Amino acid sequence: MRILLAEDQAMVRGALTALLTLEGDYQVTEAADGTAALALLKQQPFDLLLSDIEMPGQTGIDLAQYVKQQKLATKVVIITTFGRAGYVKRAMDIGASGFLLKDAPVEELVSAITQVMAGKRVIDSELLLNSLG
Repeated sequence: MRILLAEDQAMVRGALTALLTLEGDYQVTEAADGTAALALLKQQPFDLLLSDIEMPGQTGIDLAQYVKQQKLATKVVIITTFGRAGYVKRAMDIGASGFLLKDAPVEELVSAITQVMAGKRVIDSELLLNSLG
């Protein structure tokens, strides 16, 4: 599976790439910010975009919007440290398939990726409770 990982924090980006590579048959391409991620989305197909929500250039929401507007087959999972209800609603409204907190265990991320690729939507339970409250 080809994953585009858009994350502006180098340590988080490197750790996620290493974990995903160890956990499954994932080919991870890294983008250091939203602008780089957008350029990569325009150049080649990806099965999944795993994107931070807040980055320089384009945000994760902007990238999800691009995927939707261009009718790409790429699934979108947003990761964040921010559990703001408005983010969850906006991401889901524009077609993101998943929304997870960065502090989730790697097994939860891998499970979410599997579910999203199977056509399901996945929202971290804590984020879901915050968005309902």
